Amino acid sequence: MPSEPVDPDRPVDPDQPAGPDLPATSYAVLGLLSFGEELSGYDLKMWADWTIRFFYWSPSFSQIYSHLKRLESLGYVRSRTVESASARDRRLYSITEAGLAVMRRWAATAPLDPPVLKHSLLLRVWLGHLADAARLEQLLTEHLDHVRQLAANAEARRQGAARGAWAYPEAALRWAHRYYEAEAALAEALLADLRDLADRPVDPTGHLAGPQAAE
Repeated sequence: MPSEPVDPDRPVDPDQPAGPDLPATSYAVLGLLSFGEELSGYDLKMWADWTIRFFYWSPSFSQIYSHLKRLESLGYVRSRTVESASARDRRLYSITEAGLAVMRRWAATAPLDPPVLKHSLLLRVWLGHLADAARLEQLLTEHLDHVRQLAANAEARRQGAARGAWAYPEAALRWAHRYYEAEAALAEALLADLRDLADRPVDPTGHLAGPQAAE
């Protein structure tokens, strides 16, 4: 049973009750169902890994099913079991009209959480006077390889979204590709900085020593 289509021209009433206090991750799961298709828990996991893991969250199966259970109890999601002669029965989920309404309200009015940067590699660099220079360069090189792969994966997913005419997912994945490309460029610049520092004397407290300290 496909979910009801979203009316993009329906105005959002700012005085409408906000509904239950759900975490943003619940809205992310509900949002995965807002594209007009019935999906199983497995489908939702694959869809999340295909898109939102590049910029927000990669949920586990247990997290997805926990959110679905709560969303269904609130009337935002419905489910049905599809019998199969060749495999075990599947439970398919779709968004309800109430779910669409609360999703649209959240997307229009929920305050944005500021992005939080917690870069463990940069913490290592900050403590570089306590680290082995070769090991630090190795960690940065591995990070650079990782973000380059993420950039390539995000671009591949963007191309897939374009082929499927997924308008806004494609835009989000294009941003993700640019983000990881920028992260790769920053990592390359940092690697050059570390190689420059390797040729300069640094004392055990992390200060430049000798005449180069004033540069």
